[in-house]
Amino acid sequence: MNKEVEIRIQKVVLNGEINIPENATGVVLFCHGSGSDRNSPRNRYVAKKLHKRGFGTFLFDLLTPEENKSVSNRFDIDLITSRLMAATDWFQENMKASYPIGYFGASTGAASALWAAANLGNRIVAMVSRGGRPDLALPVLPDITACTQLIVGSFDYFVLGYNEQAYEMLNCKKDLKIVRDASHLFEEPGKLEEVADITVDWFTKHLHTREVSGLSATNYVYRQYK
Repeated sequence: MNKEVEIRIQKVVLNGEINIPENATGVVLFCHGSGSDRNSPRNRYVAKKLHKRGFGTFLFDLLTPEENKSVSNRFDIDLITSRLMAATDWFQENMKASYPIGYFGASTGAASALWAAANLGNRIVAMVSRGGRPDLALPVLPDITACTQLIVGSFDYFVLGYNEQAYEMLNCKKDLKIVRDASHLFEEPGKLEEVADITVDWFTKHLHTREVSGLSATNYVYRQYK
């Protein structure tokens, strides 16, 4: 399955693309960083790698074109989190098959993915943060149950510190992977490929069907989008 969709959320329409190989073993939803959208070349590269290993992907815009003109919207973690959670609900309600769900978050989008994973509990089985800002999700890190992989470049000094702090706070199955000689966007030769390989390996190991118990006991303010 490969199709473009429109998601109606919070009185707006967001565009998305679902790509699910035959016999997919799980689906990964992407939460891109500020100023980006579903056409992010780095995220699409990772998505293609996931397709080759039998995983589906769901890439979608978190903001409308008009909303994206506002810098404050791009960094509104509350808003992006609510959109990601609503898109997760939309996907699970509209797909004919039930798939284990994972998140792939980049930069500030990783913070929203962490907030959403804490809110949705066992509904999110595994997640990967690429150059993420987990410092923007510190209050909920101990509540996350999804198997969580943190990937950060060794030259991304401030973000590396944030990820080392977050790693200590996580109580779930976790890993911190530091990519040597890589900066924040992994633009150095071969580094994005390394990120993709690490990501695929993590989801291969951890994105499997498990018992789903619904939302976590703590329902954070982001559930207000309902």
